[in-house]
Amino acid sequence: MGRPPRSAIISCMCGRYKLSRRKQVVEEYFDTVSGEEDWVPRYNIAPTQPIPVIHQHPREPVLELSLMRWGLIPSWAKDASGAARMINARSETAATKPAFRDALKSRRCLIPADGFYEWAKTGKTKQPYCFEINDGQLFAFAGIWDRWRDPSGQWVKSCSILTTTPNAVTSPVHDRCQ
Repeated sequence: MGRPPRSAIISCMCGRYKLSRRKQVVEEYFDTVSGEEDWVPRYNIAPTQPIPVIHQHPREPVLELSLMRWGLIPSWAKDASGAARMINARSETAATKPAFRDALKSRRCLIPADGFYEWAKTGKTKQPYCFEINDGQLFAFAGIWDRWRDPSGQWVKSCSILTTTPNAVTSPVHDRCQ
């Protein structure tokens, strides 16, 4: 299939999303190489879980697919406690925020998906909505990633989804979608 059209790379305020395709399908669609890491299709991906991420290989001109923790942990963080609050970064201000600034300059990525969920408040209840492109076609969120060394010395790769203002389709449900 080759690389997705530019319109298939979106940004959204996303707290849950789905990727119902197997690793091999995602690799072929985005023309990536990957390591031994594998995953099962999931319909309710939540913050802090390991997620597939596409990023530039550091020494070769290829796109690499690997698992990263969803919720950015900046390289300078003392611990991982703030990661659950950094699942999204506002694209308008990411360049000025210490947690996102360096990653935005040099560690951009794509986060494959085939749908995302937003909730509309109606009084005291929330109604979930699932947004898809062309009946469930693969797309990618724009993202950033970083590496952090945990107290045991292990490297942890983590990422955030870049968000922007909503379009006409998503704005009735949430104020930070594309």
